[in-house]
Amino acid sequence: MNILNPRLVHQIFRGIWVALIFLLIGLGLYYITPLVYPFIFGWLIALTMNPLVNLLHFKLKLPRWLAVTVSMLLFLGAMITAVTILVANIIVEMGSLADTLQNQINRWVDQFNVFINSSAFQDWVERINDFFENNPKYQETVNNNLSSTAGSLADVSKFVISYVFDTLRRLLTSLPNIATLTIIVLLATFFISKDWYQLIRKYKDLFSETIVKATRMIRDDLQKALFGYLRAQLILVSLTALVVIIGLLVLRVDYAITIGLLTGLADLMPYLGTGAVMVPWILYVFFAQGDIYLGIGLSVLYGVIVIARQIMEPKVLASSVGLDPLATLVAMFVGLKLFGLVGLIVGPVSLVVISAFYRARIFHDIAAYIQKGSASSD
Repeated sequence: MNILNPRLVHQIFRGIWVALIFLLIGLGLYYITPLVYPFIFGWLIALTMNPLVNLLHFKLKLPRWLAVTVSMLLFLGAMITAVTILVANIIVEMGSLADTLQNQINRWVDQFNVFINSSAFQDWVERINDFFENNPKYQETVNNNLSSTAGSLADVSKFVISYVFDTLRRLLTSLPNIATLTIIVLLATFFISKDWYQLIRKYKDLFSETIVKATRMIRDDLQKALFGYLRAQLILVSLTALVVIIGLLVLRVDYAITIGLLTGLADLMPYLGTGAVMVPWILYVFFAQGDIYLGIGLSVLYGVIVIARQIMEPKVLASSVGLDPLATLVAMFVGLKLFGLVGLIVGPVSLVVISAFYRARIFHDIAAYIQKGSASSD
């Protein structure tokens, strides 16, 4: 008696085979990516530069290698110029901020000296001395607590100093590796871009037309989504910077434009975002400066930024990347639950990849293979 259906058995084995292939691909990506990531970066840069390279090569009739060289020089020049302008502005503003902090410290010192020399403080010191003279047993307890506190502060200071110097040491020792990595990425970009169409022909000769077509669809979708995601982040950062600048101008804060631009850039940080700038500033204004009006104004401004970001992000991502707003919101929530705050980026990116595979009918072909033993011909 034949208990098992042979067709069902074949489907089960094909399903196991597909799952095994996906597992091997995942393991391969996990172990191989750390070895080849400079070349992945080179391919991404070459993909980004390709429209400009094609323009110089086909329209202006420059040799391919020269078109790639000019494009890379323009790309590096633009990056270096942007970083230089940003760093120069930060240095100027940091100098002004240092002067402001020094003036504030001087005011604190003067206020502290006035407080120390005040009659109320001297009377309080005399009372403490009288208390210790009349109760010597408490003096030893206080001294021990002060010693313990001083030891704890010393340990914290040692940890902070050690952490700072260790960070600087790691940064300095990593400079040769960073330089080597940069050179490899630039060389990979040059050779990949120069031989772009030769590599495409070799790829087409290596795989079947079905795989090439599916790969092309996935590449086009991912390319569109990548630039759409960058566009969405640019819109969100610009929105944050604009809101901060307007808010600081209303509050009559100095250097409103520079602070707004830096806060907008801080919005790119996945874990902290604008909170890295606004929260310490608000605490400083409330507890150090004692400026209640400015503190409340900055708190309201920070709340507006957070709310506007949460409202606009799903919509902007959906319109720029081409995803449904509800699906984008679900992907962001699932990513947040699985990976924390960084999941707000991982979720939409994963949704983009899944959508690209779906439009390329990869899942249809896998299901057809499991059911029938061959990919669908649709």
